[in-house]
Amino acid sequence: MATIRELARQCGVSVATVSRVFNNPEVVNPDTRQNVLRVAARIGYLPNESARTLATKKSYMIGLVWDTHHRRPGWRHPFLQEILIGLKTALSERGYHLLMLATSDNEGSHDRAVRRHNLDGVVFIDNGTQDPALLRLAESGVPCVSLDRPVTGPRATHVISDNAGGARTAVDHLYERGRRAIATIAGPGRTVPGAERLAGYRAALAGLGLPVRDDLVVEGDFYLSGGYTAMRRLLEADERPDAVFAAGDEMAIGAIRAIAEAGLKVPEDIAVIGFDDIELAALVQPGLTTVAQDKAGFGTAAAAALVAMIDGTAAVPPPPSVLPTALIVRGTT
Repeated sequence: MATIRELARQCGVSVATVSRVFNNPEVVNPDTRQNVLRVAARIGYLPNESARTLATKKSYMIGLVWDTHHRRPGWRHPFLQEILIGLKTALSERGYHLLMLATSDNEGSHDRAVRRHNLDGVVFIDNGTQDPALLRLAESGVPCVSLDRPVTGPRATHVISDNAGGARTAVDHLYERGRRAIATIAGPGRTVPGAERLAGYRAALAGLGLPVRDDLVVEGDFYLSGGYTAMRRLLEADERPDAVFAAGDEMAIGAIRAIAEAGLKVPEDIAVIGFDDIELAALVQPGLTTVAQDKAGFGTAAAAALVAMIDGTAAVPPPPSVLPTALIVRGTT
């Protein structure tokens, strides 16, 4: 493998200049920096990570804590997979690696993991619980960003979608399509997205002068089977709904299956709208209308906030990021 001395010789610069290109690039002349990077790529030079850590006192490692806590295959949920890809991409562009941390109920396990791996920061993905270990970590001063759940701490912030606003957009769209008996398959109330989307649904009905019927509100779990089961319950209502807002695309797709099994048609008998815009949403027939979240934006905002806190270049903590949503109209409405 090419050495730093060989790279410096071929570039006509000192070893110290090469080191600064990889450790403190902002202090190097841009033309010199680009030349060093170009030659490094050509000869296959890679900086020694151990030496880099000693020089910068940073590991360039970000920990990811993600535990569904409710016996569901959270790692395989398509929306969360897309969030993970966006986060990994955004961190890689900034020179950081993502390390998935095994969760544990042991007291202080997250704190030990941060120290053991010398992590520069941590990302939490909402698990629907107020995990004391995560709350302590956020209060510890380690740079932390939570996705989909507000956290507080001296160096902690969060990134979240406009869940309530997106839900209101969904209900307004159904109303504009002439639907009046609008049901919802809500997300789990213990999660922030589930609670906020239900609140947005209720606010939209109130604003339109429509009653909130208890028999048209059923809680799901963000998965296909939960949407299917919830839709079967809604079909048993005294007055069948003519539209359904599902707080997640997987639940919406499960609801479409239940509607078809009941001998009804989408959207002729019941219109359906989801939330997330997972890849499968555009592929189901007749194409799922949905409220799209900015999945890449989650990763970009989280990475930017973490790096700013690590480098000390932003207010501490940075203000939360609330990402806008967008309505995508397809065949199910």
